[in-house]
Amino acid sequence: MNKLRLIGREKALFDSDVKNHENDLEKIVSFSSFLVLGGAGSIGQAVTKEIFKRTPKKLHVVDISENNLVELVRDIRSSFGYIDGDFKTFALDIGSIEYDAFIEEDGKYDYVLNLSALKHVRSEKDPFTLMRMIDVNIFNTEKTLLQSIAKGTKKYFCVSTDKAANPVNMMGASKRIMEMYLMRRSKDIKISTARFANVAFSDGSLLYGFDQRIKKKQPLVAPNDIKRYFVIPKESGELCLMSCIFGDNRDIFFPKLSENLHLISFADIAVKYLEGLGYEPYLCKDEVEAREMIKTLPSQGKWPCLFSSSDTTGEKDFEEFFTDKEALDMERFQNLGIIKNERNYDSEKLENFTDEIQTLKRNRKWQKKDIVDLFFTMIPDFGHKETGKYLDGKM
Repeated sequence: MNKLRLIGREKALFDSDVKNHENDLEKIVSFSSFLVLGGAGSIGQAVTKEIFKRTPKKLHVVDISENNLVELVRDIRSSFGYIDGDFKTFALDIGSIEYDAFIEEDGKYDYVLNLSALKHVRSEKDPFTLMRMIDVNIFNTEKTLLQSIAKGTKKYFCVSTDKAANPVNMMGASKRIMEMYLMRRSKDIKISTARFANVAFSDGSLLYGFDQRIKKKQPLVAPNDIKRYFVIPKESGELCLMSCIFGDNRDIFFPKLSENLHLISFADIAVKYLEGLGYEPYLCKDEVEAREMIKTLPSQGKWPCLFSSSDTTGEKDFEEFFTDKEALDMERFQNLGIIKNERNYDSEKLENFTDEIQTLKRNRKWQKKDIVDLFFTMIPDFGHKETGKYLDGKM
């Protein structure tokens, strides 16, 4: 099924920019060594494939998911074959001693790309998963950043999110705080990042869930009042690689809004998805009816759907890639915008945040409010609103 058409597009976003810079991309990649962290996730796999097909000297991929790494290797071998360079994968937790030993063994890379993240808004539903999100999104970034500096890495790239611009949920706020930590270290190493839209059909996403619901003969459920920007996995890989290779120090890349990138609701995508499979959507009034109708409707060429308004914590009414306080370069690329940053950060705030989180962890006792309060200290205009309802409470 054509993923571009499902999200309302006919053309890929970055084809012209990649084509215009392909010679430089191929030359730089072929003479360079890369470490991709979180390389077996949806974005990580896309980035890894963009690097691999340009024949790097060394490409090492680290991810906590052994199974996803196996699939990545099978995918690469089946699509591209082999390269003369050193290509290896490692099933490691970035926060572990084993990972530290791996870095100490060699750790010599021209480029380190960190795609590791807890990306779900639903991760803030309990204080324990929320603390892990802080570890993964903020402190693992700081750790691997310092290791890269110690090993003489040329460039460190770390993926951010559009939800870091005027954040309303803890995930977006954690990435905004991560950006602050990156800016602090930018005097010691060249860094860049990227904010981009939802990656269509990425692991765990609602659109990925559509695939799963069809396979398991279950109803499709989606909000009809939330519209989002979407990119396909290949576009996410191109965006990250372009930022990594061509971004100046402290640059944040993002997709320019155009007729090719527009808001579309999850419900609209669900309808397109079903039509592409030959089904007519049948709107149900509640979950009970949807579960009951799945027993009979598919044989009639229809599929039960439950579309409703969203009332869960952390959902943003609209999406944006930058704030009105950020300086932009909209001329360098055709479909890529760049946020230009000075090395602005509050060292005292960052140290206090680190100390307070470490204190909570040492005590092995904390509430969600403790963390939310710390986030408000870091981001005074944080737009977080607690509704008491979370996505895990829905079908």
